[in-house]
Amino acid sequence: GEIRAGRDAVEFELMESTHAFLDRFYISRIGIRVLIGQYLSLRQPPVENYVGIICSKTSPYEIVKRAIDDAAFMCTRKYGDAPEVIIAGRLDMTFPYVPTHLHYIMLELLKNSMRATVEYHGIDADYPPIKVVIADGSDNEDVIIKVSDEGGGIPRSNMKRIWSYLFTTADPEIQEGMVAFNENVDFSIDSPLAGLGYGLPISRSYARYFGGDLSIMSMEGFGTDCFVYLTRLGNTKEPLPI
Repeated sequence: GEIRAGRDAVEFELMESTHAFLDRFYISRIGIRVLIGQYLSLRQPPVENYVGIICSKTSPYEIVKRAIDDAAFMCTRKYGDAPEVIIAGRLDMTFPYVPTHLHYIMLELLKNSMRATVEYHGIDADYPPIKVVIADGSDNEDVIIKVSDEGGGIPRSNMKRIWSYLFTTADPEIQEGMVAFNENVDFSIDSPLAGLGYGLPISRSYARYFGGDLSIMSMEGFGTDCFVYLTRLGNTKEPLPI
């Protein structure tokens, strides 16, 4: 999108100070929601393996499976079909984390991969599977999840813009039409498959809040690899930008 001031058109995706402010805003908002969620959860009857909203035995495999089901539902609703997703790696491992945060991140990445795969290969094509690899070792400082697709990749000129709020390669009418939000949730399967433009930057904020990160490597003409780095909870400070 463009913001016009006088004769000069400024591309919103390139307004670095605005995006730095939005990053700080959303990180702070995530922190406030974590505090409120933790307080409210601790006032409820205890749930096994949970301390508030933190699950001491979060299973990336189970969360990825749920995110695949949700993303496939949304993709099928829009295109009539969805690519297969293969999960490999450490399917048995668990670690302390906030499951809702991980689900949000994985749902965003899988939605993007499914949309790219269907649009690149065409509806009713024989889609190559999307691959999810869960990596972990006893000496690893991070739990790492990789999402790989063969959806045609991202042009190198767009790589900086993918972390920009409101930047999207989907139909711009979706942004204009999204005027009603459910105040009780940040995300749901009722939202559009793509087109709002804030999924990736907010996913990265969720990963960074607990000391992790999200990075994307793309091979234009072939596909994209997304890497989610998740620090085991216990020794991470809140990364509030100044």
